[in-house]
Amino acid sequence: MMPVPEPPVLSPEANALVRQTLDALGHEFDIIRTEIPLAGRVVSINHPRNADDLIDEDAFAEDDRLPYWADVWPSARVLAERIATMPVDDRRFLELGCGAGLVSVAAAIAGFDITATDYYEEALRFTALNVLVNTGVLIETRSADWRRFPHDMGRFELVVASDVLYEPAHATLIAAALDRTLTARGSAIIADPGRLAAPQFVEECKQRSMPAAIIDRVPYEDGNIRQTIDLYEVRRR
Repeated sequence: MMPVPEPPVLSPEANALVRQTLDALGHEFDIIRTEIPLAGRVVSINHPRNADDLIDEDAFAEDDRLPYWADVWPSARVLAERIATMPVDDRRFLELGCGAGLVSVAAAIAGFDITATDYYEEALRFTALNVLVNTGVLIETRSADWRRFPHDMGRFELVVASDVLYEPAHATLIAAALDRTLTARGSAIIADPGRLAAPQFVEECKQRSMPAAIIDRVPYEDGNIRQTIDLYEVRRR
């Protein structure tokens, strides 16, 4: 059996920050810790116990907001495994819709310079915490609404997202975000479990001279969950 690498030894300052953050989040959420195998080790992802408990009817009425960020989705698990073993080559890394942070944890393990974004401020707090707990790295986090994407986000050599095409409008929004954030020679990897908006996303990328193609199809099984996760690569023509 392959030995599981020990988690990083955190500095006293990092340990204090972890305790402070967990204490603050614990007053707002019922937190559980999910252990996930990743690239020959096991990472610990702190996240709310039940996403359904976080549904805010007023927020949903305002902009169809649902707390998808609080779950650790199969697409994120598959994408994280891919990212954790990728060569870094000094590439800046941007995650769209970081959720609880598993993919950003994988990017930190690989050694990328990370900016993690999400619509929910809570997601950013959990992501920063989980990256710190598992790697000892402090990353940059940014709030980002895909409908009003920040103009000052900058450009990145690698942009990723997992299971973000669950609404038809997201096909255009994600393609536009990639167009705004990819460098001329950059690439994006989008993990998708077969959402209805995926074909339109491919078309939206094509219209922006950023062809999208499936580079891998990864079967995923966990209990009653059986999915095939498509990994789309997007590059500028």
